Amino acid sequence: MILTTTENIPNRKVESILGLVRGNTVMSRNLGVDIAASLKTLVGGEIKGYQELLIKSREMAIERMVSEAAKLGADAVIMVRLTTSEIMKGTAEILAYGTAVKLAKE
Repeated sequence: MILTTTENIPNRKVESILGLVRGNTVMSRNLGVDIAASLKTLVGGEIKGYQELLIKSREMAIERMVSEAAKLGADAVIMVRLTTSEIMKGTAEILAYGTAVKLAKE
């Protein structure tokens, strides 16, 4: 599956637009990461626990979007975007979305 943030794929032609596809996940922080993050704010630097949580969340959202596109028979998802929002204190939703397309045969 080709994923791109652009509206075109070089040297490929979009045969048909299959529709909007999306995948999301809602993740919450955990006490261990919060304690480590609190200590890290005292000395500064990167908070790896949160970074790993966000990476995992983005990957899950993208995988779910790709799965939805595959069900439609897509060859690619163009105009891929990621967004995040706080659902409640300590939780975040990661949403991946784009346009599923069928590519013309080469």
